[in-house]
Amino acid sequence: MSRNILITGGAGFIGSHYARVLLEGHHDRLSVTVLDKLTYAGNAANLDEIRDCPGFRFVRGDICDASLVDDLVAAADEIVHFAAETHVDRSIASGAEFVRTNVLGTGTLLEAARRHGGRRFVHVSTDEVYGSIASGSWPESHPLRPSSPYSASKAASDLLALSYHTTYGLDVVVTRCCNNFGPRQYPEKIIPLFVTRLLAGRTVPLYGTGENTREWLHVEDHVDALERVRTRGRPGEIYNIGSGAELTNRALVAVLLELCDADWDRVEFVADRPGHDRRYSVDSTKIRTELGWTPRHDLRAALADTVDWYRKNDEWAA
Repeated sequence: MSRNILITGGAGFIGSHYARVLLEGHHDRLSVTVLDKLTYAGNAANLDEIRDCPGFRFVRGDICDASLVDDLVAAADEIVHFAAETHVDRSIASGAEFVRTNVLGTGTLLEAARRHGGRRFVHVSTDEVYGSIASGSWPESHPLRPSSPYSASKAASDLLALSYHTTYGLDVVVTRCCNNFGPRQYPEKIIPLFVTRLLAGRTVPLYGTGENTREWLHVEDHVDALERVRTRGRPGEIYNIGSGAELTNRALVAVLLELCDADWDRVEFVADRPGHDRRYSVDSTKIRTELGWTPRHDLRAALADTVDWYRKNDEWAA
């Protein structure tokens, strides 16, 4: 008998990649229900490759809709929770929707899971909950010091999810991943934004001096990590997912300029955003040793493949 996996936010960038991997690799023993509100960053076309797969179901809806969520959770064996407002700049402009979706929406899902019981709940979070780190890497036990309304709302949802494990014994696992990239990413994040603008002959905005540093992970490596956590992760645990491949934003832009056949005269240095964290770096020893996960993609080669995808799919231009 197949297990039904409820994927929230499954029409988004990472969620849709995850849904495709589940159905393409395990359609004989898994069914997938995608719940997505289809906000500006969700795209139903991301699911076209699996729409006709046996066991696939798409439901357009809001994770804050308690009645809908209750029905879907009742029919699910496991929940993988991607649905979130995710863009830092938008959260700085207005944080209310981030609190509603990321905190209240997560709470709605957790309450349904508590009522129905016996369901694994994988809560997909971000390295941004830790705040900035000058050197070294955060372990999972590091205190949370989020800097933006976005990261604060994700930190709150992390703690809420873990509290349902402690209080109710819910089978919750939390993941915190570094920055992702790859095909089909909505062009507000730096890589698809810069690539689509550069390929269109436009300029790109680089915050401050460009010295902010991030880890970069191809979305397929993230999906592989999540599947290991879903199937083998320990209840109540947090798993950092990091590549170890760090670049300053300036160094990243230099690579993208080269791959897009553009020069630095296409870069406009703009005022830094408020509360811009200087550096993120997660210690992913735990997932590597416990679950045997390692990223497979070389950063430079994967960036080149990603640029090539956007070059061939210019309808994604910002």
